[in-house]
Amino acid sequence: MQDTMLATENLKVSLMAETLIGSEIIKIAAEVNEKIKKGEKIYNFTIGDFDPKIFPIPQELENEIVAAYHDKQTNYPAAPGIIELRKAVSTFLNKYEGLDYNSDEILISAGARPLIYATYITLLDAGDTVLFPVPSWNNNHYCHMSGAKPVLVETSPENFFMPSADELEPYIKDASLIALCSPLNPSGTVFTRSQLESICDLVLEENKRREGNRKPLYIMYDQIYWMLTFGETRHYNPVSLRPAMKDYTIFIDGISKSLAATGVRVGWAFGPAHVIEKMKAILSHIGAWAPKAEQVATAKYLGMETELNGYMSNIRSEISQRLEHFYKGFRKLREAGFKVDVIAPQAAIYLTVKLDLCGSVTQNGKQLSTQADVTRYLLDEAGLALVPFYAFGSSEDSSWYRLSVGTCNHSEADNVMNALRAALLKLTSQ
Repeated sequence: MQDTMLATENLKVSLMAETLIGSEIIKIAAEVNEKIKKGEKIYNFTIGDFDPKIFPIPQELENEIVAAYHDKQTNYPAAPGIIELRKAVSTFLNKYEGLDYNSDEILISAGARPLIYATYITLLDAGDTVLFPVPSWNNNHYCHMSGAKPVLVETSPENFFMPSADELEPYIKDASLIALCSPLNPSGTVFTRSQLESICDLVLEENKRREGNRKPLYIMYDQIYWMLTFGETRHYNPVSLRPAMKDYTIFIDGISKSLAATGVRVGWAFGPAHVIEKMKAILSHIGAWAPKAEQVATAKYLGMETELNGYMSNIRSEISQRLEHFYKGFRKLREAGFKVDVIAPQAAIYLTVKLDLCGSVTQNGKQLSTQADVTRYLLDEAGLALVPFYAFGSSEDSSWYRLSVGTCNHSEADNVMNALRAALLKLTSQ
């Protein structure tokens, strides 16, 4: 925990609350919103969300939500989630991923975040080690709130920012939890089969060594974007690859991203029954339930196979087109000699781009000395708002960024690339 030397007698709140740091993404969003309020044209590609006017939720899901409210489904839902939804999720997982989890091994909550928090609180004691690769989303904050010790492993663009077993192996013996995400927020990249198999083998070997002596080593596997994969990209999960991992894997999933339903707040976790039972108890006290009407509607929609498949085909196509457009635009800039790079899109709503501009000098003679300077320059000169990887735990000198297309119109892409090109042309090398 940060700043443990603070005099606790002078604190007006808990030490955890006092030392909890704010989100870098929220800071950037505040700057963006301030510019928008002033009437500036900003291409805001920071948010991991969807513009509902561009990417609406499925019409059938919306209809079922409205119908559930008309049916007065507004009382408390069952604490672990209504049985109809847990059964629907069980069927859905078996049909689309070949995973066999019964309704008692599934927990429903108001999106993924309470489930991630419950996983941390359930599995970790204060001082336990959580191992996670960076860039990653929010694991540092969940460690702080649970009193866990974070161990960060910085990944490389050569591996598409996905961790390898070799990178994790030195820290395995001390870890209680490995937090993994695929498709990865922020990079939009995925594990290859061999990458994930090697990590699973490490975990299984470590748990064999621990047998009977200490808590197992678990994996929290956040796959909230798994249905949004493009082209030849394939999603893999630990249990399908290594069935023995079923005893050690807690999955985080839901409709937030695949159905563009971030505000509908229906997520689910599934995993070993004894872990899920404890997570149910914790969340029952927190009351982080998904609204009952939305649960009723989601249960019905997951059973609409034709409509679901049609929606997924369309949203994957729309997202892929946007990502490909930006990918080609950045490649053209690179081929023209600009100091940029890009990784081909694989999944999610994110494109990973590199803007290696530190040391450049602006037209008014100011040197871009830090990556924060570069981020500010892009916002001021191109009206382009991106999230730097240092906001996801990467080193502060990382020149990689997340570009999110969930709020992007087709017509904007060319304008964005023209604005960026004009801003790059204004820079000179030092």
